[in-house]
Amino acid sequence: MRRILSNIFSLLLILTFAACKNQSSNAEKKVFSMNLDQNVTSLDPAFARNQNAIWMINQIFNGLVQIDSSLNTLPCIAKTWEISKDGLTYTFHLRNDVYFHDDPIFPGGKGRKAVAADFRYSFYRLIDPKVASSGGWIFSDKVKDINSFIAVNDTTFQVKLMKPFPAFMNLLTTQYCSVVPKEIVEHYGKDFRSHPIGTGPFKFKYWKEDEILVMLKNEHYWEKEGDRQLPYLDAVKVTFISDKQSAFMNFIKKDLDYFDKVDGSYRDDILTKSGKMTSKYKGKFKLRKGPYLCTEYVGILVDTSKAIAKNSPLKYKKVRQAINYAIDKPKLIKYLRNSIGMPATSGFIPHGMPGFDSTAVKGYHYEPQKAARLLAEAGFPNGKGMPQITLSTSTTYKDLIEFIQGELSAIGINVKVDVSPSASLRDLISKNGVNFFRGSWIADYPDGENYLAMFYSRNKVPNGPNYTGYFNDEFDRLFEQSYYESDNQKRYLLYQKMDRMIVEYANVVPILYDQSLVMTQNNISGLQVNALNLMILKTVRKEN
Repeated sequence: MRRILSNIFSLLLILTFAACKNQSSNAEKKVFSMNLDQNVTSLDPAFARNQNAIWMINQIFNGLVQIDSSLNTLPCIAKTWEISKDGLTYTFHLRNDVYFHDDPIFPGGKGRKAVAADFRYSFYRLIDPKVASSGGWIFSDKVKDINSFIAVNDTTFQVKLMKPFPAFMNLLTTQYCSVVPKEIVEHYGKDFRSHPIGTGPFKFKYWKEDEILVMLKNEHYWEKEGDRQLPYLDAVKVTFISDKQSAFMNFIKKDLDYFDKVDGSYRDDILTKSGKMTSKYKGKFKLRKGPYLCTEYVGILVDTSKAIAKNSPLKYKKVRQAINYAIDKPKLIKYLRNSIGMPATSGFIPHGMPGFDSTAVKGYHYEPQKAARLLAEAGFPNGKGMPQITLSTSTTYKDLIEFIQGELSAIGINVKVDVSPSASLRDLISKNGVNFFRGSWIADYPDGENYLAMFYSRNKVPNGPNYTGYFNDEFDRLFEQSYYESDNQKRYLLYQKMDRMIVEYANVVPILYDQSLVMTQNNISGLQVNALNLMILKTVRKEN
């Protein structure tokens, strides 16, 4: 299989760089090689619903704004913007030098300039029922209709919201909000997923699903780093080897420039239990670890109108609090994850999120004696009289959940672990069909609202993510108040107050704040690592 992939790519390189006059210049081409363990579902920004799609779409497309490695919102195609005093009208002033990639559908085959009307079209696609975009949530509850998107002229674009949403600029950094050209999308229809035309640093060249994806340098890209035009790489080659150990061996052989998935089967080979690189690989490649906006948690259904919650001992708050105190999170992270992750002891909003403050939100630390006392106060001393509870998980997280099972057993709580396929479990969770379940919440954009929305009453299932059935009028009041607070620091105080309410009610058991682990060859530099785990290749350099 590797030989076939190698041959395909060699052929592509020959075709792509045929214009070069000598072979020595071909040898100097900077090709960045990486592997994804699952196929890309779509290269259409309207369907940027998972990490692999988001990563690739971010290379081909641009939006109005973008994030940097510190999660600041920066200009992109929008040079500047103004927000009205009432927080309802956003006016963007666009660059006049951004062009779509070349395509035969454009007159003369040359990419035309991206203008405000393109953003009007692109944004409405997300809520157009005929498109059925997975990104409909971006605008569906924020704008009235297509007339909320206004192309004042080619370089002035407006969005009118129905109600304030202070995180709106952060929301616009998502890949769903990339600009696409109407005539190309309508020509290719659903095939736009595999024929993407954007304005980004790399242009689409070739994709054989489940085998190889090739993107080439956009020679006419508008963005610079200092006085140097981006990107620095000539091409990006993506393979799709599903076996993580095989892919890692390709990285060790230097067939790949980048690797980011540390699977349990070889985690101990790379990392010590304290999270350092083992002596075996020291100096052979670069390893970087940083915050990743993902909270791994165990959820507890607390809506007692549901039979499974009404008849469960988990309906008692002291039992839920006992569970939170009973789990040794540092031990779990050290021995099951080789210290990748941080103990979630400061609420549900993760470390790395703007406004995160471990001194303002005090979560649960490992205190088994306190757990035992709370269990007794709830009427179940040493677990006596407490019926067995079922903890639902998927195969991938079985070891983590079995660790939790052991911790709860130590204080007398009898837990049965139920393992289901990921898709089946997600479906049950989204219908309040399980009482006690393993979950994770990954940020779509860098604002704590993204996490607190899980506990807002109006986001009840099946249309929203309130999987624990938490309904609290005071929480709802604070959540709605935060929409009218444009001062970030004041809004963060509201977020912290809401997070403390969730901690106290204990309808979730935050286990860990995740971290990203990135490995690159020693000749790779300029790769930005950020807490959204967003891949940004335009600034990457590769030395010979």
